[in-house]
Amino acid sequence: MHEYSIVQSLLDRVDQVAGNYQVPGKPPARVERLRLKIGELSGVEVPLLRSAFDLCRPQCPVCATAELEVETVAAQWRCPGCGTPFHRGQALRCTPCGRPARLDAGDEIILERIEMEVPSHV
Repeated sequence: MHEYSIVQSLLDRVDQVAGNYQVPGKPPARVERLRLKIGELSGVEVPLLRSAFDLCRPQCPVCATAELEVETVAAQWRCPGCGTPFHRGQALRCTPCGRPARLDAGDEIILERIEMEVPSHV
């Protein structure tokens, strides 16, 4: 279950970003929401990722109450030669030019957005 290592890397990165907004003498930034894009062919099981997030979140003080939003990205295949898109269930070889299809989307794991409350400088 590599979802735990993915979540740990995610929380480490978010903690690092939140640290960039730390103001001396002020409370730390607090992350409200994280938004991820997970490709259907990424090998990530979204329910396991959510469980891992809920389990690991308290270990990251800036993320202790953060919500996790996950957008699943469908696999999209395209011919690298002529750009013809392929539909689900279609053979992955381009009829017009004979080239094999290339995965265009659907294998990504992207931290798309961090929403946080940042202490004011005043």
